[in-house]
Amino acid sequence: MSDPTAVRRALRALFSPLGCPDPYPHYAVLREHGPVSRLPDGTVVVSRHADCDRVLRDPLFRVEDDAYLARTWPEGRDHLSVFSLMGEMVNQNSPHHERLRRLVGRAFTPRRVAGLRPAVEKLVDGLLDGLAERAAGGAPVDLMEHFALPLPITVIGELLGIPEEDRAWFAPRVQAVTSAIEQNLAGEALERADEATAELWDRLGALAARRQEDPRADLVSTLIAVREEDGDRLTRRELLANLVLLYSAGYETTSNLIGNGTAVLLGRPDLLARLRGEPERIDAWVEEMLRFDPPIQIASRWAGEDTELGGVALAQGTQVVALLASANRDPARHGDPDVFRPDRAPGGSLTFGAGAHYCLGAALARLEAAIAFPRLLARFPSIAHAGTGAPRNRMTSLRGYAELPLLLS
Repeated sequence: MSDPTAVRRALRALFSPLGCPDPYPHYAVLREHGPVSRLPDGTVVVSRHADCDRVLRDPLFRVEDDAYLARTWPEGRDHLSVFSLMGEMVNQNSPHHERLRRLVGRAFTPRRVAGLRPAVEKLVDGLLDGLAERAAGGAPVDLMEHFALPLPITVIGELLGIPEEDRAWFAPRVQAVTSAIEQNLAGEALERADEATAELWDRLGALAARRQEDPRADLVSTLIAVREEDGDRLTRRELLANLVLLYSAGYETTSNLIGNGTAVLLGRPDLLARLRGEPERIDAWVEEMLRFDPPIQIASRWAGEDTELGGVALAQGTQVVALLASANRDPARHGDPDVFRPDRAPGGSLTFGAGAHYCLGAALARLEAAIAFPRLLARFPSIAHAGTGAPRNRMTSLRGYAELPLLLS
């Protein structure tokens, strides 16, 4: 039986400007009482696995692209951050999405990702050395600042070919763009994002110019060189926009996966002990971390024509928000969904999406996490929270920790 009051409360909590520290009880309310619900602005929110999966896979549901922007917010293109976002392959529909994915995918092959393993292992060991130095004498150490963030920032920097001295410069500017997206690309956040995007484009454009003159074995050089058989290649906008995408997606998702996964283990000492004893099964553990408390919580689409979803009629143009993290805990898909169980059968998580827009960097995120966790646990026989709690970030779409102070020994 539906409960409209409970549904309204859950939606207000989930989309509060202050963020939602624990969305999972609200997801459960929506799955039970309002699996297809409407926000006051007409946006439809879906919370069950079957509906979220269809929204991701059915080409009828489209991402917000240039054509959508021209109809709904034509002045948006005057903002460089929006112009850049609309040039990313994740914001392109067929056939443009397939074209961009083919071109970018040539520089992001499974072979290239697998070839990063020795470098990632060396990097992880070096970061663990740094954690050990900081933790000497019982001092608390922030896992996010000193491990979970620098690991993927360095890996994606190496992959792209960004000079080491420039990598710390990128993070706050990418964060400015992410924050503006969370705040619906409005107000001062949008102004900051425009400034940050201009700086990112200048820096990446200069790097691309150097690589055109002096190519190297990095992704920037590869993206400049890739061509289809008919001579098609990335435009300057597509190149710079997708470099920003790859850099931001390359570290935010992985850092939050490491932070969220560590917090889950610390909350269950039995799990911590078990993973220490079966590091060879880390891939299954990472998959359960992605399902249980995913770094990516939602995805957005719009209806390209009149349709229905979960028995509810949707008019063409309706905005649809798929609660991916709720789908991951749908009891119709997973038994005991609120229990962390690394022995689940693989598959079913929607964290990296599904269908044509499945995350191109998913394999890299999995690789980094699969290397990081066993080495972290092996290096420190004792890992515990330092203090009573750790602050979550204030985002709806991305879930993670602003900091995660630990005691290591």
